[in-house]
Amino acid sequence: MPKLKTKSGAKKRFLRTASGKIKASFGFKRHNLRKRATKMKRKARGTFVLTKGDAAHVKGYMPYLRG
Repeated sequence: MPKLKTKSGAKKRFLRTASGKIKASFGFKRHNLRKRATKMKRKARGTFVLTKGDAAHVKGYMPYLRG
């Protein structure tokens, strides 16, 4: 059986927690930040856990992601 490839964009953007959930970074923080509200920039710090449906979608891109 041939090996399955992981989507390279997904492996750069998502991490798996110890409990098997998928973590991701917030978007829209790279440039043009002068037009973003301070509240939005503050809330978009760090990472967040994807919802169940979105996590299932991401797991399809990463076949060897256990959990």
